[in-house]
Amino acid sequence: MSEQRKPLSPQRLPPLEASRSTSHADAAAKKQAREQRDALVRGVTSIHEMREAIKDAARALPSISEVPRLGKLDAAAFRARAAEGRPFLITGVVDRWPLTALTPESLRERFSHLPVRARVGDYINTAFAPDRAMQDMSMLEYLDLVAAGTQHLPPYLGNLELRELNRLCHWPTYFDKMGPPRFWVGPAGTVTPLHCDYDDNIFAQVWGSKRIFLSPPHHDQFLYPSEANAILFGSPVNPEAPDFDKFPLARQASLIEVIVNPGDMLYVPAGWYHYVRALTFSLSSNRWARAMPFALNGAPLLRR
Repeated sequence: MSEQRKPLSPQRLPPLEASRSTSHADAAAKKQAREQRDALVRGVTSIHEMREAIKDAARALPSISEVPRLGKLDAAAFRARAAEGRPFLITGVVDRWPLTALTPESLRERFSHLPVRARVGDYINTAFAPDRAMQDMSMLEYLDLVAAGTQHLPPYLGNLELRELNRLCHWPTYFDKMGPPRFWVGPAGTVTPLHCDYDDNIFAQVWGSKRIFLSPPHHDQFLYPSEANAILFGSPVNPEAPDFDKFPLARQASLIEVIVNPGDMLYVPAGWYHYVRALTFSLSSNRWARAMPFALNGAPLLRR
């Protein structure tokens, strides 16, 4: 008789998913079920219709050449501004978090034991593939790997739910429903390639600086997108060095550059493409809304 399995410790990461071969019918059914769940969570009748409505709303917006920088906003002021459907920076929120008072050295001193999952190898070109190379290790092992400098591309901790760090953050209640905080840690040179999420996003820069390029939702026609899932689309276009021979339509895409510094919070509306490069050792965190995007202003035809 096999022993009863003990529940996983809260400190452990979920197991890496093994690649499985599935039939076309099974894959289609699984995709449809996920889209139905996504629509239910966001209170919309259809994720596809939500995506198209976001693009239609963006077409009616005046273009912007820079991201405005605003002072601290309360929830009502944030939502009113977010309903305009364009990105903006907020100051006076993140710099009050206890986490900002720490330094990168604290990752070794206080958090070296944390289990993490590092993006290794060519995680840029495989960013939206199911078999992207990742490796489980401790925070200390990760920091040692970074210090060794043996990787062609600096290893990256991305999209991790690090509760010990989040205890030192005080998130504003800008969204009625929010997903769990996600953390992003890495040295200069780590990259999140161009992509869009069809959820509103608040992105907090805690330590270090990052360069971010943004492109509006309806410019996806110039960005050669591919679907990772119904609410996540990736683009092969590199805003820092676009290959116009390979991707000629990218010449027509509007790309807005913004530098986020320690203490900045960036609002990225649903459907806006974004590309992120760390300019220094950096710690960032973000949260996605789990509701109808603000830019749709509660569109009654989309409500469930």
